[in-house]
Amino acid sequence: MSILKVSSKSNPNSVAGAISAFVKNDNEVEIQSVGAGAINQAIKSVAIARGYLATTGLNLICIPAFTNIEINGIERTAIKLIIKIL
Repeated sequence: MSILKVSSKSNPNSVAGAISAFVKNDNEVEIQSVGAGAINQAIKSVAIARGYLATTGLNLICIPAFTNIEINGIERTAIKLIIKIL
């Protein structure tokens, strides 16, 4: 499964395009975000991608979960969003 890392500065339209491309090819993608701003951008991206794919008859589901990631040698708790085609 491919992993997209989303920050608070990520462009939701660009991330939505990447989500759409990954799920069309692999049927799923994982998004990882740390912090409220990054999670906000990630959720907006999922909503936009869902709109993009709805026109092709595909429906996305989003499964949220916690995960631990390492950033600059420090372990942080992140939110991961597993995006799949329903």
